[in-house]
Amino acid sequence: MRAATVERKTRETEIFAAIELDGSGDYDIDTGIGFFDHMLEAFAKHAMLDLKVRAEGDLHIDMHHTVEDTGIVMGQAVAKALGDCAGIRRFGAAYIPMDETLSRAAIDISKRPYLVWKVAFSRPKVGDMDTELFKEWFHAFAMNAGLCLHVENLYGENTHHIIESCFKATARAFREALELDPRAGGGAPSTKGVLGG
Repeated sequence: MRAATVERKTRETEIFAAIELDGSGDYDIDTGIGFFDHMLEAFAKHAMLDLKVRAEGDLHIDMHHTVEDTGIVMGQAVAKALGDCAGIRRFGAAYIPMDETLSRAAIDISKRPYLVWKVAFSRPKVGDMDTELFKEWFHAFAMNAGLCLHVENLYGENTHHIIESCFKATARAFREALELDPRAGGGAPSTKGVLGG
């Protein structure tokens, strides 16, 4: 079973994440930020992984620490659950439309983390959440999970739709990349014989 739990406690946040990569899309998420919870639920559902997240942070200051640290802990849980990545497909990509919006994500589970973020928002907030924080989550998640992740909004107007399509595209790409390839024979998906470096 490819599963892991990670806990992280600082002076700013206390985060717990449990993840099962070969799940059914079940989720139980409470970060104290409603719209963020909604996005993480969509991520779990469309990546077909089971996810439990509990986050307590200094929301009386702002949401930055809670969002970023949740990305860190989720990424660490993914990396732990993937282990040496033996037998995975490694690469995944998806286009997700949502009404007038179209977004694309491409992933390489390479253990050489990188984020390309080509997403712009016309509104500074969705609900109470600053839209600039979404890049912080994607960056923290990619860096700690060991993903080379490219996310791009190709077009769209509605900020909610743009954000949600980015999460769903990333989820679908991730689902494809982490799947076990029956033709791979359990080996590392690299000519080097190992990922990373």
